Amino acid sequence: MKLKADRATLLRALGHIQSVAEKRNTIPILANVLIAVKDGRLSFTATDMEIAIVEEVAASTSRNGAATAPAATLYEIVRKLPETAEIEFDHPGGDAPLGLRAGRFNTSLVVQPVEDFPSMTAGSLPHRFHLPALVLRGLIDRTRFAISTEETRYYLNGIYLHRAESDGHPVLRAVATDGHRLARVEEPLPEGASAMPGVIVPRKTVNELRRLLEDESGSVEVALSDTKIQFTVGPITLTSKLIDGTFPEYERVIPSGNDKVLRVGKKDFADAVARVAAISSERSRPVKLSLQKDLLTLSAASAEQGSAVEELDRDHVEYAAGPLEIGFQARYLNDITDQITENVEFCFSDGSAPTVVRDAGDQSALYVLMPMRV
Repeated sequence: MKLKADRATLLRALGHIQSVAEKRNTIPILANVLIAVKDGRLSFTATDMEIAIVEEVAASTSRNGAATAPAATLYEIVRKLPETAEIEFDHPGGDAPLGLRAGRFNTSLVVQPVEDFPSMTAGSLPHRFHLPALVLRGLIDRTRFAISTEETRYYLNGIYLHRAESDGHPVLRAVATDGHRLARVEEPLPEGASAMPGVIVPRKTVNELRRLLEDESGSVEVALSDTKIQFTVGPITLTSKLIDGTFPEYERVIPSGNDKVLRVGKKDFADAVARVAAISSERSRPVKLSLQKDLLTLSAASAEQGSAVEELDRDHVEYAAGPLEIGFQARYLNDITDQITENVEFCFSDGSAPTVVRDAGDQSALYVLMPMRV
């Protein structure tokens, strides 16, 4: 295998690749990246046996072949080379080291057998559709904060992606919950997704995909089966196993009779929450919301630090129902308001029942928040 490529191209690809490569080294080959040249095309592949990422890279190739090299080491070497460097890879085959040269810099990297590198072929993926990268990014950003990190309830450790009905129209819906809050976001159902099964996309896959979408403005191809999902983002293909479990019947926890409605500016509310929560060093940082007509009082107290109160009046708040007191974890409030553009709409039932939160200007997303005693 022999090729030349510029540093910027290699660094971008290796940045994507090395984040997937297994770092714990329990199976040494999984810490490596597979570098392959075939018919003038260069590709990098990494896998941890749950996710596989393949990226095709522009390069000048002169000899077909393949080799594996330590992903993190290769990334660090390329990162520390001069920005304008042209990098040459040369591997004669077998167990000979991989040579890397850039200007006057030379290194030899120990390789492991290519045949030991696991193949995570996708198999048959019968359901295929396209989504604009901006739409997919929005589905992820507005739900992933609610993914559970509790490993015992593994079926909550991802985003549930499925076909649903909303006001008589078919939609593609993304849902995540950790039992304390729930996020549900929907977009018009893309062509080709009508028969898709409901699937749970793992948290690590969601995070890796979001990184790939950061600067993408085109269309993403999504292909899936009951056990695997694949995203093609430009020259990058991300394949992942799905969580083998049943997502709970989340519709049952979304209240429908919450008729006490509070509307408040997102920035005013978020800033006030941050200020009153600063009084408490507790991780949960409970904040109490006390409501009267067109008046919201936020308060927090700590036995060690003291107490804090802030009022938002009719210039910032719209509330016409009866008096109400309810408490929430400050971090959970902030996670939800971060997804909202201008005005937040809270729909309450009473001080102990789940609360529905929406973006007043965007009905495609719905959040449910469990109150806490304060």
